[in-house]
Amino acid sequence: MFRSALRTSFTALRAPTRVSAVALTSPSLAFARRYITQEARNKLQQAVSSTPVVLFMKGTPEAPQCGFSRAAVQVLDIHGVPPEKMKTFDVLEDSELRQNIKEFSDWPTIPQLYVNGEFVGGCDILINMHQSGELDDLLVKAGVVSPEEAQENTSQNQSQN
Repeated sequence: MFRSALRTSFTALRAPTRVSAVALTSPSLAFARRYITQEARNKLQQAVSSTPVVLFMKGTPEAPQCGFSRAAVQVLDIHGVPPEKMKTFDVLEDSELRQNIKEFSDWPTIPQLYVNGEFVGGCDILINMHQSGELDDLLVKAGVVSPEEAQENTSQNQSQN
């Protein structure tokens, strides 16, 4: 009896076996992946293309409701993104938007940044791009900030560190 109980508990600890591709596409598992409607997809495409910089976040730039959203807003502020070239969407106000944007970008977390209609990434990618200088390059290439502004922001950040 003890041996069978021990064997059962170790069986539960084993790595799960691989699931075949057929099982993943079976109709009974279709509910596992959520698909957004074409109408919702079109609205999201319009939203991400509406201004040069679009940020889907929790809260607002003035009152972020999560540390990652706050960090994303701070990074964009450091780079001098003008308010007239940036639009934000509070995903906490609309649970459908919150789920749809994750499906739209195929990215599981919020915040999400788009520049000129293209998905850039979440907070971690934004911070890495900021640290490497890639974000300056992207914002200049997209016409969000001028090369002079980018250079000024870079030199100010280096003097603060």
